[in-house]
Amino acid sequence: MKLNSIVSVKWLSENFDNPDLIILDASPKENKSNLETEFKNLQIKGARCFDMESTFLDKDSQFPNMIPSPIQFTIDCQELGISKNSMIIVYDNLGIYTSPRAWWMFKLMGHKNIAVLDGGLSAWKKENFLCETKKNKIYKKGDFVAVINQNLVKSAQDILKNIDSEEMLVLDARSKDRFDGLVPEPRENMSSGHIPNSINIPFQDVLNDGIMKSKSELTEIFKFIELTNQPLIFSCGSGITACIILLATDLILDNQKFLYDGSWSEWGYLGKYPVEKLNI
Repeated sequence: MKLNSIVSVKWLSENFDNPDLIILDASPKENKSNLETEFKNLQIKGARCFDMESTFLDKDSQFPNMIPSPIQFTIDCQELGISKNSMIIVYDNLGIYTSPRAWWMFKLMGHKNIAVLDGGLSAWKKENFLCETKKNKIYKKGDFVAVINQNLVKSAQDILKNIDSEEMLVLDARSKDRFDGLVPEPRENMSSGHIPNSINIPFQDVLNDGIMKSKSELTEIFKFIELTNQPLIFSCGSGITACIILLATDLILDNQKFLYDGSWSEWGYLGKYPVEKLNI
């Protein structure tokens, strides 16, 4: 069964007993957007913890949330019992927040049969579908092997070159105040502002209460891209919420899509790269 990029809780309930199904809980323990969940110790029945705060990241990087190596990603996925034939549904307890990042990482690592659960745990619980208290389990080792497509990731040097060439369009998912440089960044030693020539699409703009907006609504938001085939680069604070708007465009646009994994945590660090702010 080939999955769409996003599925409903109704779809998941109807396919809950599929033997290839693996449900991943990518809920964060904390977040820089000051979002709160009412379901801190709850998970979808049978879900497995996809921990991007201590496991599925590059622990040696000076920047937060950077992608792990394919070898480490393989090891950690196999420990979760993930196999090459697994049909993966990933969700989080903030509606749609960290789950698109997990979705993107699997795509990057060569596993295409994965989807984000629209509305996450809140939407699932609202329909009174099966939940349970969070628990840790040991799983039968899976046979998934990551094959990374490094071409899907852009570096600071790529972004720097693009400022002059403007071959690609950079979309920034941070809040408007952060993009405009009107408020301090939540991380220390960070410049405020944005990458020159980038466009601000706050991640909240593509969501309604944690549920992805309709395709017609998304088409209206991204209509400025309709007349161009420019590749799109997605950025945010640390590569998490950028994946939300990446997922949104994946539903409606065929443009090439890349993630700037370092995002503002790298670009704005100690004023190393050029920055624009709102002139007031």
